[in-house]
Amino acid sequence: MPVAPRRHTGEEQEPAEAVRFTLLGPVRAWRGGAELPLGPRRQRIVLAALLAGAGRPVPLTELIGLLWDGDPPVSAVNAVHRCVGSLRRLLEPGLPTRSPGRWLIGQAGSYLLRVDSDGLDLLRFRDLVRQARATAATGDLPAAVDTYLEALGLWQGHCAEDLGAVAAVQPAFAMVEHEYAPVACEAATAALGCGRAGSVLLPVRQAADRRPLDEALQASLLVVLAADGKQAEAIMLYQSIRTRLSDELGVDPGAELQAAHQKVLCGSPAGPRVPAAVGSTAPPAASFRRSRTPWIEPAQLPPDLPSFTGRERALDHALDTAHRVGDGLRVLTVDGIPGVGKTALAVHFAHRVAADFPDGQLYTDLGGFAAHGDPADPGEVLHGFLEALGVDRHRIPASVEARSALFRSTLSGRRVLVVLDNAFGTGQVRPLLPGTPECMVVVTSRSRLIGLATAHGARSLSLDVPSVAEATACFLRRVGPARTDIGMAVVEEIVARCGRLPLALALVAARAASRPEQPLTLLAAELAAARGSLEGFDEDDSANALRGVFSWSYRTLGAEAKRVFRQLPRHRAPDISTDALASAAGISRDAAATAARELLRARLLDARGRDRYSAHDLVLAYAAELDRAGKADRSAAARRSYVHSRRSAGPAARPLSDRADTHLEEWAL
Repeated sequence: MPVAPRRHTGEEQEPAEAVRFTLLGPVRAWRGGAELPLGPRRQRIVLAALLAGAGRPVPLTELIGLLWDGDPPVSAVNAVHRCVGSLRRLLEPGLPTRSPGRWLIGQAGSYLLRVDSDGLDLLRFRDLVRQARATAATGDLPAAVDTYLEALGLWQGHCAEDLGAVAAVQPAFAMVEHEYAPVACEAATAALGCGRAGSVLLPVRQAADRRPLDEALQASLLVVLAADGKQAEAIMLYQSIRTRLSDELGVDPGAELQAAHQKVLCGSPAGPRVPAAVGSTAPPAASFRRSRTPWIEPAQLPPDLPSFTGRERALDHALDTAHRVGDGLRVLTVDGIPGVGKTALAVHFAHRVAADFPDGQLYTDLGGFAAHGDPADPGEVLHGFLEALGVDRHRIPASVEARSALFRSTLSGRRVLVVLDNAFGTGQVRPLLPGTPECMVVVTSRSRLIGLATAHGARSLSLDVPSVAEATACFLRRVGPARTDIGMAVVEEIVARCGRLPLALALVAARAASRPEQPLTLLAAELAAARGSLEGFDEDDSANALRGVFSWSYRTLGAEAKRVFRQLPRHRAPDISTDALASAAGISRDAAATAARELLRARLLDARGRDRYSAHDLVLAYAAELDRAGKADRSAAARRSYVHSRRSAGPAARPLSDRADTHLEEWAL
């Protein structure tokens, strides 16, 4: 039932009558013995999402994504609020309008429904599975089978099956749906160990029907059928599976499925291994999916950065995501401006948690913002991943969809960390996602990958420049102990000239380390002399110099957004509005808003509030260098900015003398 927190008001409140929910099948609710009308479809979808959250907060953005699938109307937030209000009144009759309620709670851009295992079949299912594993670990397999069967009996169909297509494609429900098959296999393991194969045949068959391309699951069904005396049916099933794999994926049965077939033919079926002991950190599927061959444990992570320091808050956020085992596929997205250290953080984090993913670590640079060429093709990346995992190249199908399916099947039941660096957008990443919660994916991008958060429950980490202390420590660690002329005043000046941008700090520190005879004060003077340009941050490797890194974002812009970007340095205030952008570029407000969205996506501009934007000082220096190439265009922009400033100032500007106006015009020109 929903769990109501006890409130001390001086008077005892009447206990609320229990409400029970089902999600493992049609979404339904009862109060006492009476079923509750759950209202319109959108309201039922919101309730189902909250139930799938199982007592955890569900972000408002996720609810909007479920209801409108990436194209929400302006009124989407209000529509969700109305659904939540109706559900609150349904759960708590007589609840005053606008009352927050006790069970359906709003908190920090999300909603949470208080439920426990007595009130939600999903939580009851998970409790029973834990009990069954504990019992199996003691060796009492018959009792474990009974508990497994009680858990599987709670399923009355697919998760939220009355909601139609949304339940089939949305990760919130797909992750719950995925829990059925591994538990059915665990039940088969226990049943085969105590001679009760027939008792688990129905749930194992249902699980296999739900996942017809899961070779490990189909292998379990073959063995259970044979152990129950249905050898002929098992042989026919193998032939059917082989044909399906060939037709849909262009592959032959893998080693595990072939081994199960041989056992059936030899008349000596043997079940998968007994489930892991209680307290094991391995997810349940890992206990019976270890016979696939060949299996190569890839170790593709780039070297960790020896000088990495700081970023403790960001690392804590990433580690918290890694430790959320059992909540579905763990996806962490890291976004930020060019040169802010996204890749360094992702690689450092990956090395810290590599031991938690003993089946391997995959890494690729997706080239979303690269010096040359187009972003990496997901199909080519999948081909490389599959080969790295030991899949024969002749078994790799041609289409991206089939490769993605084979990738998910290959990783099923294994604990693998996947690092996707420098992604261009959500569409490039989706085919590269594993399908099981044992794995974790870390994605870096200059863009905010909202689609991954909406559709796949990804946790987002927007990386800002480090603090002054972190930036200073980073510089000192890179310069090394060989320098004897390190004074904190000059170091702080260098850090400030670099705008605390990690890439700029790395470039300047490398120069200082390579020229130990040159005093740091001279280096600081060079940076001061180059103020307003990127001359102080040149490097022999142009791809790693600031100009090159910023240019990768700049070249993704349309012509109008490029022009708006080049005018940014002409605006002397710390931030800029859409109207000011339009005036500077000589375009309409709508066109300026579109350009601002492009610049935000490329992370050459940051949002600082409602209709206010800003850019890093070094990004502005790059824009100024581009702007110098078109002097006439710049002069026209300055005149427009001047006129806009005078008009925006209104009456307050009228007391200015004609002489002051003349000076302002001369500056603008």
